[in-house]
Amino acid sequence: MRRVRGPHPRVVLAVLLPAFAVGCAKPLFPDNAPRTQFEKFDAMRSGAAPKEEPDVFGTPQPALRARLAPKTQGN
Repeated sequence: MRRVRGPHPRVVLAVLLPAFAVGCAKPLFPDNAPRTQFEKFDAMRSGAAPKEEPDVFGTPQPALRARLAPKTQGN
């Protein structure tokens, strides 16, 4: 009975090494870019909602109230 073996370790290394080297490249989506089309629309129309606000101790927390509050219509 013949034993089936996996790929040679050098082959595995040759395939995985470039994959790890690509991880050091520039990020695909920068932090300052809008994450959704809705954020882009809000930024163009009414200004972007703050992403973080300090709590009572000064620690930055997600600004959920400001981001989830309904937008006011400026007529």
